Amino acid sequence: MLLNILNNACYAVHQKQQAGPSEYTPTLTITTSRTNGEVSIHIRDNGPGMPPEVREKIFMPFFTTKPSGEGNTGLGLSISHDIVVDKHGGRLEVNSEPGEFTEFVITIPV
Repeated sequence: MLLNILNNACYAVHQKQQAGPSEYTPTLTITTSRTNGEVSIHIRDNGPGMPPEVREKIFMPFFTTKPSGEGNTGLGLSISHDIVVDKHGGRLEVNSEPGEFTEFVITIPV
């Protein structure tokens, strides 16, 4: 699950680097915290971000934003969501600002 989210973040910043201005610096930040009996992992990139219509579908099976031929099935985030929510009783949330960032927040009970 973590590897899938990290791979997606690396893909996003690489795509923005290829298409963006020369002064763009790809950045991936991971932070963790433990509060109120929960552990949270924040994975944030400064890639292209996601518009609201993509965020609404991002955890749906077979939904993908990558072009065909990129070797993906659109199942990674759906399976990641199931692992966090169904198997661990946690939450998997996404925050994003188009053109600025995307941040996944994984929260699981201790």
